[in-house]
Amino acid sequence: MSQTVLIVDDDPVQRRILEEIIKRSGYATLSAESGEIAVDMLTGERGSQISLMILDLVMPDLDGMGVLERIKPEFGNLPIIVQTAHGGIETVVSAMRAGADDFVVKPVSPERLQVSIKNALKANALVGEIARIKNKAGGIFTFEDMISDSAGMTNVMRLGERAAKSNIPILIEGQSGVGKEVVARAIQGCSDRKGKPFISVNCGALPENLVESILFGHEKGSFTGASQKHMGKFQEASGGTLFLDEVGELAPHVQVKLLRALQEGEIDPVGAKKPIKVDIRLISATNRNMIDMVTQGDFREDLYYRLNVFPIFVPPLTERNEDIVPLVSHFISRFSIEEGRKISAISEQALELLCTYQWPGNVRQLENTIFRAIVLCDGDCLNLSEFPQIAALVDGFEVEVPAAPMPIEVKLPEGPAIIGGDLPAIIPTHTANGSSLGIPATLEDGHMRRLDEIEADMIRLALERYRGHMSQVARKLGIGRSTLYRKVRDMGLEEFAS
Repeated sequence: MSQTVLIVDDDPVQRRILEEIIKRSGYATLSAESGEIAVDMLTGERGSQISLMILDLVMPDLDGMGVLERIKPEFGNLPIIVQTAHGGIETVVSAMRAGADDFVVKPVSPERLQVSIKNALKANALVGEIARIKNKAGGIFTFEDMISDSAGMTNVMRLGERAAKSNIPILIEGQSGVGKEVVARAIQGCSDRKGKPFISVNCGALPENLVESILFGHEKGSFTGASQKHMGKFQEASGGTLFLDEVGELAPHVQVKLLRALQEGEIDPVGAKKPIKVDIRLISATNRNMIDMVTQGDFREDLYYRLNVFPIFVPPLTERNEDIVPLVSHFISRFSIEEGRKISAISEQALELLCTYQWPGNVRQLENTIFRAIVLCDGDCLNLSEFPQIAALVDGFEVEVPAAPMPIEVKLPEGPAIIGGDLPAIIPTHTANGSSLGIPATLEDGHMRRLDEIEADMIRLALERYRGHMSQVARKLGIGRSTLYRKVRDMGLEEFAS
């Protein structure tokens, strides 16, 4: 994943030396021969591409300190490494106070510069991730915190910012996993309700007999098991935002109460004697075609038009390929922090694979794929070998999944198989290092095991041996993938599959 380093130095020889060192380290470069040109580049169209700046302190006209002062208000988070051949410790301290992250002394060694660049980029990524986490937890997450470079998401953010300025009901449409809740949180963070409660409800996961109680609350003793008064999600969100995810899954009788709550601004808790006023901003989301549901009678038409006042469509990841690279970088930084790993990069071949794949599960699938790769990775860079399942589905990429050691044959005693006799209970079971690989054929009392139990053990062994690679497991067992998926589900072996 190539990040761009801006080199600012009036010496052409020094610029060429730095360019060569930086390119060999895997980064792209831009060069500026003066401070004025550097400021123009940062504030121009290419400014968003620049990940780090190497700045010479001593230059004619606008020097390094002048550049730091000019860009500090707008580019305070840009990592900056200053370099100097003149001046004492006071100069360096002044530069660091002005916003520099590190300094090097000319002539700088390639190893020293590579370490400085790597550390500065990593520290900046950590700061960004921590800021996003804090903003999300505090209800002040905005569209500036979203990770996106695509035109499709630019349009989503533009619509979201406009909608945030009013209290208009919003319906966010899009496939599962595209990031509808992230958009909803950004809308709240840009509105006058920022910092207030953001209550998210997955309507598809609500137990049918408890939907009303969960959404609208209930009074003590209103039904069997109601041992105390319960405040519903509408009351929890009062003053803030209520996000109803998969709103199309609501039952018809709940749709009626939801419509009244939106029209009247009040709810009727189960068992309550009078309605309760609530002040919420409603944002709904769905991955279904709501017009078809209305036509088929599965969703109330009046409620649909009440929810769909301001529709926002979030495009699938396959239609915004430009977002894959920044999302991969974001997830690597995030999961490296969460898992305590020192992984900060991904190889060009692995990144090409991720950009080629179609991602039917959208951003959520990409997120889980990077998470799994971070856990599997043994080095400090993600390689193609960390993505075997994805590589198996994309032409031109082949990752050989390492198989377990081949078992050593164990000769069975000659003679008839007598139940309860001397027949071994396990058929060829051991590898060269002594680890068990076999499938027990008999019970402890010598009787034969059921075929379905042996089949479950065989599938479990194959999943472990081929690291959950379902395509390879299906080929080795001689069954179809759909059959394998069904058997894994029926036998409760999902934890061994990936």
